[in-house]
Amino acid sequence: MFTRWLLLFSLFCVPVSVTAGVKIENWTLGNGARAYFVESRELPMLQVRVVFDAGASRDPAGKAGVATLTAAMLDEGTKGLSANDIAIRFESVGAEFGTGVDRDMASVSLRSLSDSALLDPALDLLAQLLVAPTFPVADLELKRAQSLVALQKDAQSPGAIAAKTFYRELYGQHPYASDPLGDEKSLKAITREDLMVFHRRYYVGANARIVIVGDISKRQARKVAERVVGKLPAGKAPGPLPPVRKLFTGWQKHVVFSATQTHVNMGHPGMRRGDPDYFPLYVGNYILGGGGLVSRLSVEVREKQGLSYSVYSYFLPLRMPGPLSIGLQTKNTQRDQAIKLVRQVLTKFVAEGPTEKELEAAKKHLTGSFPLRIDSNGKIAEYLAVIAFYDLPLNYLDNFISRIEAVTLKQIRDAFRRRVRPEHMVTVTVGAGH
Repeated sequence: MFTRWLLLFSLFCVPVSVTAGVKIENWTLGNGARAYFVESRELPMLQVRVVFDAGASRDPAGKAGVATLTAAMLDEGTKGLSANDIAIRFESVGAEFGTGVDRDMASVSLRSLSDSALLDPALDLLAQLLVAPTFPVADLELKRAQSLVALQKDAQSPGAIAAKTFYRELYGQHPYASDPLGDEKSLKAITREDLMVFHRRYYVGANARIVIVGDISKRQARKVAERVVGKLPAGKAPGPLPPVRKLFTGWQKHVVFSATQTHVNMGHPGMRRGDPDYFPLYVGNYILGGGGLVSRLSVEVREKQGLSYSVYSYFLPLRMPGPLSIGLQTKNTQRDQAIKLVRQVLTKFVAEGPTEKELEAAKKHLTGSFPLRIDSNGKIAEYLAVIAFYDLPLNYLDNFISRIEAVTLKQIRDAFRRRVRPEHMVTVTVGAGH
């Protein structure tokens, strides 16, 4: 019954007003956890997201996949409750629980109706899973088996092979080089004790950010924060990640795969979160390859030459510089031609920058579409988690549109000339031939 009500509310979701801005409240708990809250009364619902600096980059040496398994196992058992018990309890109050891991962070989320009769037991269970997961051995073996099957599927996917090879080539010995899922050798070596040690080290107050968005007051939000993360041990935040190496030359890596198409990934380390060049690079990349069919790369590679059905580029900012990535698929026989053309388009863009018309169109699209990116509590919670984790300014969302509108042609040219080096790019190809 409660789940049906939850689905009903989601289907008839009223967009959150963005014209008045997003007012973010922020405070620190006694154990060092930091809380971020946005009040939204449109729907009787609450979004809670807790993020930890416990992503794949924190995996212990030789144990890639520990971070992912730790997060995945949080709801597999706690004191007196099995995985099935936990699922039933969330279901009975119409709450949705989820976890996720990327290279930087681990996230734990809860979506619930704000009625205290339903919300309170969901929050208590969430807190218990964060503080006292039991990591049952039988469930670990099941998760391990599922991960190994996922790796086997990836081994048959040229796209997955290209992506994993690209990160390994790009980052070398840096923690970002490893796939968050791990590899076969590391997954088979992970023990329950590894998960327990990882959880004790990283799931602590000093390493936690809790985001609360929805139908409660600030006073109630403070109680929610204390209820969910207030009982975490204080612990210590982990130290900084090692710096990402700079590339001073480019190279190409080919992986033989029996297919008629070649997957191509090109790039080099790009920018970090909070980078002073973020907005010029962001707007410039929309023009280069982030704008779909209207981007430079798509027009030249897809429309004019017919070398690929789709071609794209993006910056993925992380705590350390994440990749600038350019990707496409093309016929094996056209691989070299497509790569050459992409490099030509990129080199020209870096040298000359966009036109005034391209910049105007990019700004219009990016500013016009932005309200849709924060038109629900769930979307606001996702953005707020990024703001919290990367210590971005609390007015980041309020200023986003004005920062886009302030970008100039000169700033884009300058940023791309300083930050993008076509001659230093790593190129990974996966397909037939050599």
